[in-house]
Parts: sequence; structure tokens; C-alpha cells
Amino acid sequence: MSKTRREFSPEFKRETVALLESSGRPLMQVATEVGISPSMLRNWRLAIRGGKPTSRATAPTGLSPLPSPADQASEITRLRRELDRTRMERDVLKKAIGIFAEVPR
Repeated sequence: MSKTRREFSPEFKRETVALLESSGRPLMQVATEVGISPSMLRNWRLAIRGGKPTSRATAPTGLSPLPSPADQASEITRLRRELDRTRMERDVLKKAIGIFAEVPR
């Protein structure tokens, strides 16, 4: 009994490699999601790049530059306010659980 060999279009190969490079997910995960073996996806990536492997140290294309310090400061302030509000909600819910957990007389 022989297996039938699956063939994929060049467009499918390019789109899959583009998904791998743009998503930032591991090769194994993308290969599993698409339904191909990791070695096949690795070979496609090498073929599309012209046989030139890239190091993991290079940043994937499509990433935005780091936010400015002012943007980071405003984001930190927003997150701290959100954290305070969430803590307050948690405390209220803890008190409510205590009230509802009491046995009625």
C-alpha cells in the first residue's frame, strides 16, 4: 500500500511561509495548524528565501518600532489605574462572597 503524495500550489507555500514569518509563532505550531510537517514548512521557507537561513536574532518584518518614553509612561499610568480599579472590584466581590456564604438565621 502506498501513500499518495500531496502537492501544494506555490501560492499556498508563499502564504504559509508569510504566515510563519509575520505571526511570530513557532514553526511547529504553524505547521500543525496548516496540516503539514514541520520539515516541509522549513524547506519551503528556505526555498523562498533562496536557501539563505536567517538567525533568530533578526527581527521579523512588520514589527512596529518601540513606543516613545512618553507613550510608555501614559500606558503605565493607565495600567496602574486599571489595576487599582480591578483590585477594588476584587475586594468588593470577596466581601459579597462572605455575605452570601453566611448561614441565614
